[in-house]
Amino acid sequence: MQNLIPKKEEEERRLKALAEYRILGTKPESCYDDITKIAASTCNVPISLMTLVDKDKQWFKSKVGLEINETKRDWSFCTHAIQENSPLIIQDAFQDERFINNPLVTGDPKIRFYAGFPLKNRDGNKLGTLCVIDRKPGNLSPKQYNVMELLSKQIVSFLELRKKSLNLLEALSNLHKQEGILSVCSYCREVKNNDGDWMHLEKYLSKISDIRFSHGVCDVCMEKHFPDVVEVWNKKDSFQEGQKRFLKS
Repeated sequence: MQNLIPKKEEEERRLKALAEYRILGTKPESCYDDITKIAASTCNVPISLMTLVDKDKQWFKSKVGLEINETKRDWSFCTHAIQENSPLIIQDAFQDERFINNPLVTGDPKIRFYAGFPLKNRDGNKLGTLCVIDRKPGNLSPKQYNVMELLSKQIVSFLELRKKSLNLLEALSNLHKQEGILSVCSYCREVKNNDGDWMHLEKYLSKISDIRFSHGVCDVCMEKHFPDVVEVWNKKDSFQEGQKRFLKS
């Protein structure tokens, strides 16, 4: 199979960025599980995954319709996807020479249709994908494509919130080690460090911490920044309520 690992400098930068989120191997979280469920439902497919591409494997932070937690990176469709500048859509893996002999095509989960949307952070590092998979050929409608793009951006927002919160809490955990009073600018709120240099409070705090925590996005921010996703959620809830009323009647 073609070697898809990018040149050393780029890969080292990407892996370093991935490590900063401290998420590999963590337990399932509802904020990510909700997204993969919405992706599978919106795209009418049996499998949806939030994948993170590590050095030698792809690991699933969230999954729908699949029991395994990871696969070899060499087999990974997502390894191809994170090297694309746009989402990778494979309508039929049997018709694509890159994948026709792939173990994930010839064996379980018998992938035929794949759509992978890279999880690209603000520095341009592609950490993994939000992908949907079917065991028969398929494609995405324009609406499904748009929702998948929004959902992948929301995952990146969750990851950024995770990293910022980890840094801030780590800082707070070490504040008791600091002596004296912090010098804070009354205007820009920057802090003077022990060397006399001014820096943003977040950057200052990120240098002194060691606490872990869960995270999320409040309802107000969801409505403000992800209105299309909220609309999908509301439609899904309305549909489920309608089913319940029908079954009770």
